Amino acid sequence: VKITDVKTQIETRKTPKNLDPRIIMQSKSVFWILIFASLAFSCQQNNSFDRYMSIPNGWDKQEIVSYEFVAPDILKPYNLFVNLRTTTDYKFSNIFLVVELNYPHGKVTKDTLEYIMAKPSGELLGSGFTSVKQHKLWFKGIDNAFVFSEEGTYTVHIQQAMRLRGNPKGVAILDGVIDVGFSVEPLNK
Repeated sequence: VKITDVKTQIETRKTPKNLDPRIIMQSKSVFWILIFASLAFSCQQNNSFDRYMSIPNGWDKQEIVSYEFVAPDILKPYNLFVNLRTTTDYKFSNIFLVVELNYPHGKVTKDTLEYIMAKPSGELLGSGFTSVKQHKLWFKGIDNAFVFSEEGTYTVHIQQAMRLRGNPKGVAILDGVIDVGFSVEPLNK
């Protein structure tokens, strides 16, 4: 066996004759993109429903944020959350919300809820390292997990109900709230 024949055999084994090295690199790129997309998708599968609506110019007291969603399962327990994103323009230590849940067959529950939004020092609570904070506020499932009692489409309505002390009219435009969301998450046992 000649040395050049051995070298030719080794080179032939490294790259098949009909396969362009650029195709191999593209295949590797596609492979890694698929892996990352699968991981990202599987991480988001925890929520049965998770949506946000942007509030670009402050939250008007007349503006009702609404979401429709289908009951994911009427046998399994869930936690329901109102999700807010706020900036440092939010000047209150709490927030009052009116949250209404309409069931598929006509039942309606309506709650006025108060949530603490800041520490006594004025520092906003919530997650995030920038001037935007994420607030995950319990709506249903705090003490007892929430079980959807009816199959079908539910509607949730969320409205701010902030008032200044001594002013019963309420805050016309609530600054600092930039997104209002709602999520339905399976109960983690």
